[in-house]
Amino acid sequence: MSDEAGELVTEDEIQDAAQRLDGVAVRTPLVPFPGVMPSLFLKPESLQPTGAFKLRGAYAAITADLGLARQRGVVAHSSGNHGHAVAYAAALLGVRAVVVVPENAPKTKTDAIVRYGAELVRTAPSMAARVAATSQLAADHGYLTIPPFDDRRVIAGQGTIGLEIAADCPQVDLVVVPISGGGLISGIAAAIKARCPRAAVVGVEPELAADAADSLRRGERIAWPAAQVQRTVADALRVEQVGVLPFAHIREYVTSIVTVSEQQMLTAVRRLAHEVRLIAEPGGAAAAAACLFHAAELPRARTQVAILSGGNIDPTLLASVLGAD
Repeated sequence: MSDEAGELVTEDEIQDAAQRLDGVAVRTPLVPFPGVMPSLFLKPESLQPTGAFKLRGAYAAITADLGLARQRGVVAHSSGNHGHAVAYAAALLGVRAVVVVPENAPKTKTDAIVRYGAELVRTAPSMAARVAATSQLAADHGYLTIPPFDDRRVIAGQGTIGLEIAADCPQVDLVVVPISGGGLISGIAAAIKARCPRAAVVGVEPELAADAADSLRRGERIAWPAAQVQRTVADALRVEQVGVLPFAHIREYVTSIVTVSEQQMLTAVRRLAHEVRLIAEPGGAAAAAACLFHAAELPRARTQVAILSGGNIDPTLLASVLGAD
């Protein structure tokens, strides 16, 4: 994609996506995290049919040009959750789907992709390899590409989360969002700034995959080596470089980006299960981890919302985390 970002996604685009998602995406509630001050509410996108927020963007993108999608089929690349969402949405809509994943994608996620009838293509665990394979498939077969984050249709779909937060908690002071490629925080920030302009939006990344924090600090998109970001347990957040259009949204709307450790994410997974009865994958728990362990780095707030972005955790890892002291 060109380094020219184009115009930011508008509130009207997000509202349009919300209309198409009505009855498909779950309107997730705001769930209080008991005993945490200032007041912390969780937005559990783990309750979506695909176990993660990605359904919103995938379905919004496919239905934006449904006739063409049905005629040509769609192709997407993903670390797992976006591919699951594309496969699910395509099955609902009667669209052929092909999903490119890294060879180390979690079995929990790849099994779901196959279960919904999509063709699975594996490639080396780097963004460059995933993009190259996807581009080649689109060129060879004419598939419509459904990008995971650097796409205004996808961003608009993710932004419906922000509309729901603003409607359910208009007094919100702070919204904390995990960052991978940046589509989620872009859409949420656009919606929040339109509806609750005084609220701050803060991003969260693993310390081992903090390219967006590095990029915001330096004022330009910085790529981290694929081998470095692959070290984090948060497989959903292993993108080496934030997208072009997402970075434009981050520079315009996001107050800051904080980083969390591997242990902090895993501890948050355990506390979410024990104290809030919500299942999160490590990347899905990143925003909660920031609120629990990095409060001093966050803007002052009386009411904060953390996005629990996904719950597709490997069962063995979950058992290990829950059994830890």
